Amino acid sequence: MSTTVETGPPIEGDAPKQAPRERRPMPGWLRGALWAVAAIAVLSTTSYLTGIDTLTSSNTSQTALRLALPILFAALGGLWAERSGVINIGLEGMMILGTWGAAWGAYYGGVWAGLLAAIVFGALGGLLHAVATVTFGVNHIVSGVAINLLGLGVAKYLADLVFEPLSGNPRQSPPVPKFDTYSATFLSEWLADLEAAQRVGVSDAAGLLRGLVTHVSPLAMLGLLLVPISYFVLWRTRFGLRLRSCGENPVAAESLGVNVYGHKYAALLVSGGLAGMGGASLVLLSGGADYLENQTNGRGYIGLAAMIFGNWRPGGLLGGAALFGYSDGLQLSAGGEAVLALCYGAVLLLVVLTVVQIVRRRWFAAGLSALGAAALYYVYWANDELPRELIPYTPHFVTIIVLAVAAQKLRPPKAIGKRYRRGEDD
Repeated sequence: MSTTVETGPPIEGDAPKQAPRERRPMPGWLRGALWAVAAIAVLSTTSYLTGIDTLTSSNTSQTALRLALPILFAALGGLWAERSGVINIGLEGMMILGTWGAAWGAYYGGVWAGLLAAIVFGALGGLLHAVATVTFGVNHIVSGVAINLLGLGVAKYLADLVFEPLSGNPRQSPPVPKFDTYSATFLSEWLADLEAAQRVGVSDAAGLLRGLVTHVSPLAMLGLLLVPISYFVLWRTRFGLRLRSCGENPVAAESLGVNVYGHKYAALLVSGGLAGMGGASLVLLSGGADYLENQTNGRGYIGLAAMIFGNWRPGGLLGGAALFGYSDGLQLSAGGEAVLALCYGAVLLLVVLTVVQIVRRRWFAAGLSALGAAALYYVYWANDELPRELIPYTPHFVTIIVLAVAAQKLRPPKAIGKRYRRGEDD
């Protein structure tokens, strides 16, 4: 026996049930702004508790901006290449070519000619990587390592050929012109007054901001401008959509009429040009050295790490470049005592992270965060100053730690590193 239950019309006054609204994701610019505020808060608190004022001084942030630029350019170069599906380990070699091109062009034609020459030499490295990986299907890692070795050898040969007669030193160029710097005078003076007032939080933020608007070069302005430009081109134009489709599913892109080879070649030319600009920033910025052999010192790899930290997004890699540039600038401007204070700041950050993980009931992650905080606090408590031999490697240690943390939420392009042949199926 079955029974049926009839339901009448809804009673007047009853509210109709509505489907739950989907939570809209936070805009990327707002997320970046919140992270910036959080970073300033952590540094301000650390500076107050440790008494190390250089953590938030304008001199530190100014040095950090100069040192973050080559990493930013390299990271942008990696973004363009890997969004098209090509791993670009060769960023280091392309940067090396850019350093030589910048010195050669600037010596004979001025700073803008040097920048153009650096872009051309870096793009030639990107073209070689494209020929090897896209046309001939060479393994991306093998090709990248070969370009790093080739870039170092070519730069050394050209330096022997061109610079040795001029400077008497085959490992160094003669003095070359540098970019002029500019300051926002009124804003800089106002921020200087706030920094000198020694108000907790306000003076710290003023010091960090003042370093970003004082003695800024056109190359730094161009580098920061290229971040939103890269986002717009790659995410808001037809060309960028097609280029990114080559990194996600080149076979499907080809079936829709996309010239996969052409877009990969274009991406690698842009990638090499950006890496060359990173090399130019080591030579042409005021306060930097002229061309020196092996001047990049692994910054191409750190730029690649910044791109991975940023999850293959322009805004994220900007944050990664800022982090690595800041750690490098801090050890140069303040030494081991300030780097040790930065460990204390990391302790505060890990304590907050532990509390957040406990609230989310992620016990394993909370335990790891608490263990890391305890280990770093022991390092801070047991030492008055870090060993002098370890201080220059601060950015490299930061790279390892950040990548270990960021590896939990990475989402690379699906077809990255895969060999593609026109007309082949998956």
